[in-house]
Amino acid sequence: MNEQVRNPYRQIEILQQALASDKSRIAFLLGAGCPVSIRIPDDRGTKSLIQDIRELTRTICDTLVDNDIGKILVRIQSPEGKKATIEDILSHVRLLIEVVGEGYIDDFSKENLEELEKNICEEIKDAVSKELPDNETSYHHLASWIGGIPRNNPVEIFTPNYDLLIESALESKNIPFFDGFIGSRNAFFDLHSIENEELPPRWAKLWKMHGSINWWENSNGKIFRGHSESSENKRMIYPSHLKYEESRRMPYYAMQDRLGHFLGVGQAVLITCGYSFVDKHLNAIILERLAANPRAICFGLLYEDIETYPEALTCAIKTTNLSLIANNGAFIGGQQVRWNKEESKITYPYDYCVEKKEASGETEASINCKIGDFQVLGKFLLNQIGYAHNNEEDGNAN
Repeated sequence: MNEQVRNPYRQIEILQQALASDKSRIAFLLGAGCPVSIRIPDDRGTKSLIQDIRELTRTICDTLVDNDIGKILVRIQSPEGKKATIEDILSHVRLLIEVVGEGYIDDFSKENLEELEKNICEEIKDAVSKELPDNETSYHHLASWIGGIPRNNPVEIFTPNYDLLIESALESKNIPFFDGFIGSRNAFFDLHSIENEELPPRWAKLWKMHGSINWWENSNGKIFRGHSESSENKRMIYPSHLKYEESRRMPYYAMQDRLGHFLGVGQAVLITCGYSFVDKHLNAIILERLAANPRAICFGLLYEDIETYPEALTCAIKTTNLSLIANNGAFIGGQQVRWNKEESKITYPYDYCVEKKEASGETEASINCKIGDFQVLGKFLLNQIGYAHNNEEDGNAN
């Protein structure tokens, strides 16, 4: 059977058209791959602004070796050989805190475990508390796109990341946004405003579904955003071992509920970038709402070859309004396709989104779509501002 092929430029054009509509509600889901894509100088050339989960795990485990973090690693070793991440470790530590009582588990008392949890959260905070290197990163390009194109509905941003990069970019571009908290010094979480707010279209909505390094819970259970002056306050990053249950505590559930609400109503376009579809809970929300609303569509932009993302393929097989666009091919309309090298010789305005290699010796010609790289997506969005303004001028001329 002949292999199905598609033109990558055509798929990018479809994406552009989906983003160009001023009537559609548009949202982005920014995964862990987005901060990793931002490069900064180091002694060996460049490095990621924020480490990926594997490097973050190694760094924190090395730093906390005196806290016997290795004992936790031994406890959660996978029989399949899958390496635990710092999120797995944090989840297990929190689970042990719930069950240890007044006794000991592997020589850990409740006080030991609470200290280890606090130290892990502090190390995570230190690792992701980074400043954007300049005013022209992909985060800034996304912010510029949000503020540069008139539309009928606010753009929504969903992210499981707990860094402050998107907030920084929005503020640098003077884009007002609402994140579920009200106030200044210690902003308080307000569910009523989330469920009933009506924002001007020029505002953005930011939903941090796994918490943030500047979210806190005090001893009375009150959740606030800002600076903590008490050592008794706990950072609210990553829902952890009680992911399904704790996410139903505010504000996790409210943030995730926004994703379901966005996809469940009307004409909606969700763009994912840096998201590998390994979060089963978020996948369930996306699939359920896409299946229930045929007017909603999700474009999953993937950095590497499509075979690298089995979970994403499993999701795309279940619903036709989830399209995957990857390095070497796509999954569109219920079928997996490869990029067509012949048709792609035609010149299009999206050449920076596509990498073409001519045949050389024993190496065959190849074509790769780079829109799943957050840096390329940022450039793509920035270019859409001029495209939209040109369309407005043409319309006024008529």
